[in-house]
Amino acid sequence: MKRIALALTALTAVTIAIAPASYAAPDFDELRQENLDKDAVNFDELRQENLEKDAVYDIQVKAINFDELRQENLDKDAVDFDELRQENLDKDAVYEVLAKGIDFDELRQENLDKDAVNFDELRQENLDKDAVYEVLAAVDFDELRQENLDKDAVDFDELRQENLDKDAVYEVLAAVDFDELRQENLDKDAVDFDELRRENLDKDAVA
Repeated sequence: MKRIALALTALTAVTIAIAPASYAAPDFDELRQENLDKDAVNFDELRQENLEKDAVYDIQVKAINFDELRQENLDKDAVDFDELRQENLDKDAVYEVLAKGIDFDELRQENLDKDAVNFDELRQENLDKDAVYEVLAAVDFDELRQENLDKDAVDFDELRQENLDKDAVYEVLAAVDFDELRQENLDKDAVDFDELRRENLDKDAVA
């Protein structure tokens, strides 16, 4: 184990001894100076740029006539009260023409005529309704009810007789021996295959 450790130590020492110059330790002072140069600010240049911006701003601001601009805005919002008053007078004139041309008494009378009630006609309609009511009153509802009851009346004796007749038919059917009847039907349909075969053979012999 010690031999392996000594061998590794010797190998490391040799490697360091023959390492190329490119793997030498960096010059941190030089590297720091480079970074400072990258971040360095040229205050004279920066000041000159700001002065030029201020010069442009002064030219733009001085070129604006704020009094003229204010006057333009006032002119846009200005109200011509004389013109507005004239418009209102014209509207009043139109209203007066329309108002004078309308006969409100006539219009009121027309509305009253529309709502007028012909009481004589209304009374007649009510009398006619009363006449219909009197006709209905002349109907003997008790008699009418009795007639309807008579129509729906059931003759239980007749109904009982019909049921008895049905029972009589049922008893007749019950007396039928369905097994015997079935056997008779089977006998009618029975086929004697020997006889049928003999008949076919005879037909073939003749042919």
